[in-house]
Amino acid sequence: MIDPVSGEDVNDRPRRGPSATRLPLLLPGSLSDEQRAVYEAVTGGPRAAGRTPPFGLADDIGRLHGPFNAMLYSPSVGLPLQDLGAALRFRTAFTKREREIATLVVAAHARSDYEWYAHERIGRRHGLTDAELDALREGRAPMLGDVRERVVHEAARQLAAEGDLADAVYTEAVATLGRAAVVELVALVGYYQALALQLRAFRVGVPDGEEPPAWPAGDPAGPGPGGAGA
Repeated sequence: MIDPVSGEDVNDRPRRGPSATRLPLLLPGSLSDEQRAVYEAVTGGPRAAGRTPPFGLADDIGRLHGPFNAMLYSPSVGLPLQDLGAALRFRTAFTKREREIATLVVAAHARSDYEWYAHERIGRRHGLTDAELDALREGRAPMLGDVRERVVHEAARQLAAEGDLADAVYTEAVATLGRAAVVELVALVGYYQALALQLRAFRVGVPDGEEPPAWPAGDPAGPGPGGAGA
């Protein structure tokens, strides 16, 4: 099979890495200038800055994990998409715990294996406990002592499950978080829902050697490689 982007026969590429993915993992040496700009924005941007990231952005031969490989296939969409993700992770009014609570609500609702794999690790780094993570994974409300965190959780849960905010939840969110933060929260939920859909459609699971999350019985998404959003 010839890759329409690189012109390479994908069957000649090394076979390490997730085998079920529908988009062949692109080698760094095969990238066009436009694809290289996306690659460098992901691997050289704030996701990779500071301490060692809690999960690898690429495999041992440089191919991107998770949603980032798909971004390379359409650089005109992939570059602003990764920048939106960086803005939502690093340039909002939320604390790191608040941000990860909202992201994990989306990952759990979508049964997105990769999204949970990555953000569970980020959440642990920023102080989420085993009990809190278990509750989020199982779709339960965690015991949160901080009022802002409780509001973020409930608003994210309602956005993910119902695609809307009831008047009472919206009013409480604005009063507690502020209008700007509510705008950011709606954008964050929508962004991670879009990634979960992309991950599912392209059959992207957790990296080789990693265990997928143990979702509760009665998965509404049904079976399939990588879960509902991988």
